[in-house]
Amino acid sequence: MLKKLLTPLRVKDLEIRNRIVMTAMHLNFTPDGRVNDRIVAFYEERARGGTGLIIVGGAIIDDYAGAYWMLDMRDDSCVEGHRILAQAIKKHGAAAACQLYHAGRYSHSISMEGKQALAPSPVASRFTREEPREMTREDIKRTIQAYADAARRVKEAGYDMVEVLACTGYLICQFLSPVTNLRGDEYGGSWENRMRFGLEVADAVREAVGPDFVVGFRIAGHDYMEGGNTNREWALFAAELEKHGVDIINVTGGWHETRVPQLPMSVPRAGLAYLAAHVKEKVSVPVIASNRINDVFVADEILRMGMADLTAMARALIADPYLARKAAEGRYEEITHCIACNQGCFDHVFYLQPVTCMLNPRAGRELEYKVEPASRPRKVAVVGGGPAGLKAALTAAERGHQVTLFERKDYLGGQLNLAAVPPGREEFWTAIEDLENQLDNAGVELRLETEVTADLLREEGFEAVVVATGARQAVPNIPGIDLPHVAMAWDILEGKRDPEGRDVVIIGGGAVGSETAMYVASIGTISPDTLFFLFMNDGEDVDTLRELCSRGIKRVTVVEMLDKVCRDVGISTRWTILQDMRNLGIEVRSNASAKRIEPGRVVVEVEGKEESIPADTVIIAVGSCPDNRLYEELKDLGLEVHLVGDAREARKAIEAIQEGYEAGLKV
Repeated sequence: MLKKLLTPLRVKDLEIRNRIVMTAMHLNFTPDGRVNDRIVAFYEERARGGTGLIIVGGAIIDDYAGAYWMLDMRDDSCVEGHRILAQAIKKHGAAAACQLYHAGRYSHSISMEGKQALAPSPVASRFTREEPREMTREDIKRTIQAYADAARRVKEAGYDMVEVLACTGYLICQFLSPVTNLRGDEYGGSWENRMRFGLEVADAVREAVGPDFVVGFRIAGHDYMEGGNTNREWALFAAELEKHGVDIINVTGGWHETRVPQLPMSVPRAGLAYLAAHVKEKVSVPVIASNRINDVFVADEILRMGMADLTAMARALIADPYLARKAAEGRYEEITHCIACNQGCFDHVFYLQPVTCMLNPRAGRELEYKVEPASRPRKVAVVGGGPAGLKAALTAAERGHQVTLFERKDYLGGQLNLAAVPPGREEFWTAIEDLENQLDNAGVELRLETEVTADLLREEGFEAVVVATGARQAVPNIPGIDLPHVAMAWDILEGKRDPEGRDVVIIGGGAVGSETAMYVASIGTISPDTLFFLFMNDGEDVDTLRELCSRGIKRVTVVEMLDKVCRDVGISTRWTILQDMRNLGIEVRSNASAKRIEPGRVVVEVEGKEESIPADTVIIAVGSCPDNRLYEELKDLGLEVHLVGDAREARKAIEAIQEGYEAGLKV
């Protein structure tokens, strides 16, 4: 039972119907920066789904603020489009806000038609690798006015609130931080001087919108940057913002350049909510907690414990736009949880593609995809219980078909089960559980431990078949691969084989090889509960505890013939996996080709020379091949048949699930 999440909150004259906030995020829906039907449909769906407050943006405030394809609020011609967007959100009962954006030194010249970025000081970022121009006093004055003018437009467009972005290493952050603010004038040096720019922005925005309009700031709870501001400084800044007329403080995590992950599934659920809690101690205005809050009960607990007044569930609402309505109706088992895979959201943002969702292919395609009742319900078979098959069965059932899902194993989920095994990847099991619950609610018949043949499908009278039989592991032609100490990666991850001995060599450094390496290397490390126990009772010193967390009982080496490992992992997650591999002490031998496997060793070739790597266990992880034999049989039977997922071609889960979804719409 939810106790607080679904209760209303009043801020000045604005009543927010519940405590669920969809924070602003890049979507890549507006190639010219202007509001269009796609972005309106996306946000309207989330408003229709019961979200309390929807913040769109960030919207650039001037020509130096960011990319021209972001939402635009640079001049009065932008207002009408935003008026349409605000009305679409508000007509369904949600409160609507617009976030004002200026990236400072994080603005890339390519995205600003060649302009050099502006910043407090000419300190280049690792994010763009470009040096910005130091802002003059005139630049500062002009930029503050741009914030004010944009805020006025937000109000004129009919939004209920304006939010100023002051986090993630963007412009206001850069003025606050001694790492990026090296100025010697009244905007640099002391803490009071470094706060000056942000507070003047707050004053200008308040003056522009008047005393009654709601003003929010999204701040960093901690820079997580060496030499940067911590939660202590940010809480003090929040207190000053309140004195300068700010009504809501939205607290997120660190900068883009930090090495502390904030977005992938390795971040614990609500793992950064403590930042909001410490800010809340310093202010009396409402505080929003952010980052990895994907479950309504977790969100409710944050509120009940007094850590925050509202909870941000941005990616959670990409995954399930009707999350709030389902929670209000007690349909918790029907909620699709965001698992922070980042495949459809942040990976797409970095590749300048429109945002969607691995688990919700309709996200961002609300005008394109519609689940409509079938003109004639039919008897449909889906063969294969991996992600593509699960989504195909669910979608077909939602359209009214009589669906039977066949799976030869005694469990569902396919390779998602393997992806969930390495430490920090457990959310993949959440995706399986959600799909299983939804299949049950949709009335899909499950037939596990069933080997499907063409004769079986014909005899039982199925009118359409979706073949989602997945893939099988590829077996390379390496001498010695049949030796008893050689195992396949899937068998290790499924628990069919255990890595024996101390030295383990993994041949193949793609996603499966890297994840298998992390799993094996973590064997013998201490659990979070043990770490907490030892730390609180001074059982070990901090350095020993760090070693116990990161060094297990196996020495793991990954052999990869290409120049890099994890090349098939999305950009927003890859760096965290590489960091985890380094932390676990995994040795990576790139540009190395396995020549032969012998008892106790693997012989590899590097730059034309042979080298020997000790190996008590050798694990093969060189990819997979489509398993589409059933499809070939069915093609000649006259049945309607669709081939989806890895059975068509080995690829990422997001692509497999989208194919399954499209097949469910077609049958």
